[in-house]
Amino acid sequence: MPIRATKRGAERTPLDRDCDVLICGASFAGLAVARELSGSGADVLLIDRYEIGERQTSACGIPTGWLTQLGLHSALQQTFGELVIHTPHTTVNYRLPWTFSTFDYRTLCGLLADQSRGAFTFETAKVNGRTGRTVHTDRGDIRATHIVDALGWRRVLGSAENIQPPDALLSRGLEVHPHGSGSEMEIWIDRSYVPAGYVWSFPAGEELRIGVGSFDPRFHVKEPTVRLATDLKADTVRYQGNWIPHALRPATEDGVFFVGDSAGHCLPLTAEGIRTALYFGLAAGRELSEVLAGRRGPDEALERYGAFSASHAAAYRWLLRVQRLVPRIAPRLLAGCLRTLQSRRFLDWSFGHYLEIAHPRSVVALSRATGAPAVSVP
Repeated sequence: MPIRATKRGAERTPLDRDCDVLICGASFAGLAVARELSGSGADVLLIDRYEIGERQTSACGIPTGWLTQLGLHSALQQTFGELVIHTPHTTVNYRLPWTFSTFDYRTLCGLLADQSRGAFTFETAKVNGRTGRTVHTDRGDIRATHIVDALGWRRVLGSAENIQPPDALLSRGLEVHPHGSGSEMEIWIDRSYVPAGYVWSFPAGEELRIGVGSFDPRFHVKEPTVRLATDLKADTVRYQGNWIPHALRPATEDGVFFVGDSAGHCLPLTAEGIRTALYFGLAAGRELSEVLAGRRGPDEALERYGAFSASHAAAYRWLLRVQRLVPRIAPRLLAGCLRTLQSRRFLDWSFGHYLEIAHPRSVVALSRATGAPAVSVP
């Protein structure tokens, strides 16, 4: 892990300084940006309200190729080659053309931080807002030449008024993490749990990640989460939850790079946001590394990154259309559709296109870091 200057209690001293690059948010997206700045020689400051690896807010699953390609395989907990989908009228087993894995959040964050090879300083601080190139925190003001917002759906460093739930384009998720084990990655599309959305159980080594995701942010998910865990004979312990964006937002604004949930990079329908946070984080880090090396101007880097993010809009729109369509399909008709879609040709085509939105092979093209091995991923 990098040398950290974290202060707690009486040692929580004022934080008032300048830096070349300020990355706000130390989860997947922020760490991916920091990883790409390794060897730049720049003064890079990474801040977060919590320590690196604290406050897991997702089921922590990702196409396995991403762990391999980024050299993060030691964080892996369990791998699945099939997706099991249950409805009140059928159960289907979809054999995937690629594997999906659950992983340990703290371990993966630590590995990503290690790949920076000490290229950044870390501080704990709560970000309150921004005025120009000055970011205001609960420990003081930080002035930076380049700023990255990887703080999540609130888009704290944006200049526009932030739309809050339930009016924002957000889904709502809640999980429990009981001890237990399993061999299947399971999803239920069952309106008795959630009218629009789905519920899941993802095994992760010695624990299960059982949760409810609602596409409608007005629907409260605690009661169905408890009911689902009870139905699965699991304990309702170790809760975690979050709001989940399901629409792209501009990836640049007023000279700031937005990555991960702050740019709406979480995929609609599946709510998969980890690989996209890494994917767009690497892209933003690549542009910043070019600026720091003097090969590109800041405005050009912002324009290129913004255009790169926007080039994925069509895929996001299609997933959002399907997200809105599924709750409108009659349950028996939906069951029939799911059975029909079990063909090998369709699964290879559909899941292949889905993976292409942020394919692990793109790591080589997006990344300028040399800490992780380049592995050929089909």
